[in-house]
Amino acid sequence: MGSSFVRVLVGALVAIPVAIGLFFVMQSLISREYQQEEIENRKIADIVVPETEIEVNVAQKKPEKVEDPEEPPPELDTPDIDMDMDMNVVNTAPRASVDVSISSSGMSSGDGEYLPIVKVAPVYPRRAQTRGISGYCIVEYTVTRNGSIRDPRPVDCQPSGVFESASVKAAEKFKYKPRVVDGEPIEVAGVQNKFTYELEQ
Repeated sequence: MGSSFVRVLVGALVAIPVAIGLFFVMQSLISREYQQEEIENRKIADIVVPETEIEVNVAQKKPEKVEDPEEPPPELDTPDIDMDMDMNVVNTAPRASVDVSISSSGMSSGDGEYLPIVKVAPVYPRRAQTRGISGYCIVEYTVTRNGSIRDPRPVDCQPSGVFESASVKAAEKFKYKPRVVDGEPIEVAGVQNKFTYELEQ
C-alpha cells in the first residue's frame, strides 16, 4: 500500500512540472505564429483600384447606307501571258525538283486563248529518286469548255516506264480558263505539257 502511494506521489510530482513546461512551450509557439502572421500581413500592400466611369454613347448616329451604283464596273482585260512558262516547283521529296512547262500547240488568235489557272507539280516517283533517275515526260490532253482536263496521255517520256503515271496524275489536276471564240467557250485538243524531273546535286 505504501509503495503504490509513493509511486502515485512521485508520478504526480513529475507530471506537474512536465505539464507546466508543455503549457509554456505551447504558449510560446502560439505567440510566435501570431507574430509571423502579423509580419506577413504587414508585407502585403493595399491595392486600390480607382473607380472609372464608363461612358455609353447612345445618341451616336449610324452612317446612312450607301446606295448601290447603277452602273457595273467595267470588265478588266485579260492580261497576255506567255504560254511557254517554266515553273520550277520544288517537290516535297528531298533533293528533287520538277519543272512544269506548257507548249503552245493548238493555240490560235480567237476572242480569248485558254490560260492555265492551276498547275500542279507531280510527285517525284520514290523509286526513281532513290535510284538517282532523272528525265522528262510530255503529256497530251484536251482542255474542255469548262477548263478541266480530259483524256491525258503520255506521248514522249524518257526513260520509258518511270514518270508516266506521276505526270498523268498531275495533269489531271490542271485547271484552265477555256478558249473563247465568238463569245462561246470551245474545247482545245492536242495541248501538251512537259514535266521535267531533275535531282538536285
